[in-house]
Amino acid sequence: MKVLALFTGTTRPIGPQNAPSGIDKRPVTSVRVNHLGIIGDVQVDKRYHGGPERALHQYALRGYETIIKRHPLMHKRAIPGSIGENLTSTLMHDENVNIGDIYAIGQVEVQVSSPRIPCWKIEEKLNQKGLVKFIAKQHITGWYYRILKEGVISTGDSITLLSRENPDISVASFVQQHFDKNTSLEALLMLSRAKGLDPEWKARFTRRIKQE
Repeated sequence: MKVLALFTGTTRPIGPQNAPSGIDKRPVTSVRVNHLGIIGDVQVDKRYHGGPERALHQYALRGYETIIKRHPLMHKRAIPGSIGENLTSTLMHDENVNIGDIYAIGQVEVQVSSPRIPCWKIEEKLNQKGLVKFIAKQHITGWYYRILKEGVISTGDSITLLSRENPDISVASFVQQHFDKNTSLEALLMLSRAKGLDPEWKARFTRRIKQE
């Protein structure tokens, strides 16, 4: 597995209200990463993006392929970097990346902390209504990393799986069970106890379990 591309962004307006956003990212060849992500990259809405639990976002090439298969006219718009991710790689996708996975990427070590739940800004950026629901329904959300070891990542760097903490919880299965109102109590408990899961997600599942 290799790093195919890296992306960073600054604050730019988006949507009819010109809301500030960091979703518009541009390609770079090398980045320095600390515990909050790529130095110089901007995440505007810290409720949903950024911070130590969502320091880097990766999106799969397979996700873009799925979007283009559904919306062929988007082939020039739905390209790596276009939904605000920081990282694109070979081979990795939502079905073979698991919550809690630990990877070495260049000099950096990261851990998958949660999926990225898509928001309205993706539709505004790509000018395609219904895209947020489609991404969620197809379980092609991409995922966030926390940083375990700081350093430099460059295009072409190797990506190596160091540890698989939750063999049965892929990002795709996590998203599917999150959105399924009929997910069993046993499954919810398993998700809430996933090693390496973002504490906010643990709390979310705990509240849901109490309501069962």
